[in-house]
Amino acid sequence: MAEHGGQLTRADLDAALQKLPGWRYQEGLVTVYKTPTAALALDLIAAIGQIAEQQNHHPDLEWRYNRVFLRYVSHDAGGQVTERDIAAAGAVSEAAAGIGAAAQPERYPGV
Repeated sequence: MAEHGGQLTRADLDAALQKLPGWRYQEGLVTVYKTPTAALALDLIAAIGQIAEQQNHHPDLEWRYNRVFLRYVSHDAGGQVTERDIAAAGAVSEAAAGIGAAAQPERYPGV
């Protein structure tokens, strides 16, 4: 699936995104999750933090009231998307669904 170093080809990335409908590619994997409340946004951020620590892979993250903006790239792979990013996005998607967050990737700046 991946080239050397775990970097994905564009075809592999497109195939992976078919399984991650709440994510888009924009110089990395990006999405925005909208939660019912600000408190639930903080719960989602805590869940993302736990995933990041478990996987030793940390996203760029911003919080704005009831929205959480996320971007995954592998800095150790020259800022490219790797299999680690796909796995992390999948785990975050599951956590977000568990708290009732809705993916709104179209709200990510520039998408």
